[in-house]
Amino acid sequence: MIYHLSLQTAGVIAGVFLILISLPGLVKPDLAGVAQRFPRSRVAGVILLTICLAWTFWLLATIQMGEFSAFRRPLLIALPIGYVLALCFVEEFLAVRALGILCLLAAEPLLDAAFLRYETSRLLLTVFAYLLIVAGLFWVAIPYLFRDQINWGTRSVFRWLPARHRVHLWRRDSHIRAYAILDL
Repeated sequence: MIYHLSLQTAGVIAGVFLILISLPGLVKPDLAGVAQRFPRSRVAGVILLTICLAWTFWLLATIQMGEFSAFRRPLLIALPIGYVLALCFVEEFLAVRALGILCLLAAEPLLDAAFLRYETSRLLLTVFAYLLIVAGLFWVAIPYLFRDQINWGTRSVFRWLPARHRVHLWRRDSHIRAYAILDL
């Protein structure tokens, strides 16, 4: 275990995160234009990639690598070099690729918290973690799909508003279930 999160803590963190990312859409529903500009945003890409660099660097520095511990130093050297090269040469959809990497990194603590637990509530975290993994893999490998998803969802009011409310209801339900885990 790297993160030492309990199932309850991971559930609450996931629920609060889901509510926080849905609040801007509820408070200001005219954010479709901002969402459409996100995939090509250089600033968002640099910020997200920097967060991914710090998280991955911390993981490489602290994780037990067993027989691969001889690779720790070369990886710690190669990581910032790869970061700089990505900033220099990956200009298309850097924000989407960095968001995909962040999804892949965020799934591990959720799976770690649900590992070898017998409560049925662990399935909520596990499903959410695997959804993050699948989305992260697609967004890193095929980033224009994220742009297409946003464009499809914001093409008309009938798609944007109902989807926004459905996502909020699902997130609120997940958050309520996370609090129900605390009562166990």
